[in-house]
Amino acid sequence: MPFPLFDRHKLRIKPLSERQDKVYIERDHIPCDAPLQRAFSNAEQQVVKETVARLVKARETGRARMIAFGAHAIKNGLAPVFMKLIEDGWITHLATNGAGIIHDWEFAFQGHSSEDVRANVTKGEFGTWRETGFYLNLAIIVGAWRGMGYGESVGAFVENESLDIPSEDELATEITTLVNTDPARVAAAADLLDRIQAFEIAPGRLMVPHPYKQYGLQAAAYRAGIPLTGHPMIGHDIIYTHPMNHCAAIGRAAERDFLAYAQQVMNLDDGVYISVGSAVMSPMIFEKSLSMSQNLHIQQGRHCDNHFILVVDLAESHWDWRQGEPPMDNPDYYLRYNKSFNRMGGEMRYLSADNRDFLLTLVRELENA
Repeated sequence: MPFPLFDRHKLRIKPLSERQDKVYIERDHIPCDAPLQRAFSNAEQQVVKETVARLVKARETGRARMIAFGAHAIKNGLAPVFMKLIEDGWITHLATNGAGIIHDWEFAFQGHSSEDVRANVTKGEFGTWRETGFYLNLAIIVGAWRGMGYGESVGAFVENESLDIPSEDELATEITTLVNTDPARVAAAADLLDRIQAFEIAPGRLMVPHPYKQYGLQAAAYRAGIPLTGHPMIGHDIIYTHPMNHCAAIGRAAERDFLAYAQQVMNLDDGVYISVGSAVMSPMIFEKSLSMSQNLHIQQGRHCDNHFILVVDLAESHWDWRQGEPPMDNPDYYLRYNKSFNRMGGEMRYLSADNRDFLLTLVRELENA
């Protein structure tokens, strides 16, 4: 007997303009010349300089240079600093979680983000916002039908300030004519047709202005042709509360992003991987991607051994990870993300620092490299 499911159509969805937010991007963004909150010690500065030297070498040899980051890096207004790294050619791949995608989009769309979770859960309003749920889900569903990834779909939406909606007849024709030759395309078309019919969306160009898109990192990556991949988990993000949400399309787009990320890891020998404030997403997708890469490398008679990993987070660590893994009776053993990355071979460094101070310091050191 099937168990009952929650009906999201019964939710009272409010317009985003009624939400009280804490971060306003014009006021709170971090320019590249912003002052540091804390100067680095000599030892910390040496870690940054080592990272810079490895980035310089990796760029000279055409190796992967990746940054994975948690949503706080976006919520803290650091998109302009990431953009500088893209524009100067230092980074070949950016990766974030579902919340990073959402904060970045809300900044581009309305100029502010970051609601009061405690207060809004109590009122039954947390995450139940019309534009975020409707537009982001629709952008991903349309993007998945077009063969785009999660971050790419949102980046194109922001940059173009529009979505091109096919007609129901066009989708129905695809479904009937491609069912035997391209079933994956048929499934994506059926997903989109389902949402168009459920929400009575008219065909044609749906214009959605993004007046603050100069602060949109996904749009900047899309313009530059640099992958910014999204790595969500079902139920983790506020877009899942909206009835427009369609998890089959989410999975289709996120699968493409995972494979794009893994392909970058294939090129990580002599490259650089920087993980900033991501205790779960970054180490988990990295270890699977590196294992897949090693599988192919071994088949080709080689191995990825010379990658450099820098992990940046706020938690203090009193263990020298160059010595290997700490014993189980040492509290540092339970810094799970450090343990995960330390098991990935190559060289790993850990820097306990605020993401703002680290990224600003990195950009300034690279300017002098």
